[in-house]
Amino acid sequence: MPIVLTKLMTAEEFYAFVNEPRNRDRHFELEAGEVVKVSRPGELHGAVCSNGVRLLSNFTFQRKKGYVLSNDAGLVLERDPDSVRGPDISVYLENRKLKELEKKWPKRLPKLIVEVTSPNDRMGRMLKRIAKFLKKGVAMAWLLDPEDETLTIFMPNREPVVLERDEEVAGLKLVPDFRCKVSDFFVMPGE
Repeated sequence: MPIVLTKLMTAEEFYAFVNEPRNRDRHFELEAGEVVKVSRPGELHGAVCSNGVRLLSNFTFQRKKGYVLSNDAGLVLERDPDSVRGPDISVYLENRKLKELEKKWPKRLPKLIVEVTSPNDRMGRMLKRIAKFLKKGVAMAWLLDPEDETLTIFMPNREPVVLERDEEVAGLKLVPDFRCKVSDFFVMPGE
């Protein structure tokens, strides 16, 4: 549900708004200049995101190139009117030093984003969201579904590929050295 505003917000105004003390425990995105409240994910969602961050961060550290953003870090997808979205995980494949990273939102889009479905997510809405990231220049998107324990791979102008729990994520042109079982996203330590 949009918050009533007298004028459309820019990404810079939105950054200031979401960082106001009154908004500390609230989650928002900016859609075509309008502030939209988004739900806070639950425990299962957080555990799957954590596994994704661990697997993808290990990948970037092992190859000594790239980095991973988590916690729905904002990405400016459109200007005039501005849209700011926060994927669950963003993967950049180029090298940056920590002190070179933006304090606010990056000016570059990641090569890969990962979204994790929550119980209240509607699939049509998730697919539109992913399509928008791809249209704006993200090269690949993964959708992790904790209910079905599947990983769906999306790329521009290609049919999605669904991988089941016992299949391997490997041989992807964008991240050729990345390899894991789909089930690795859906396990807890000791399982």
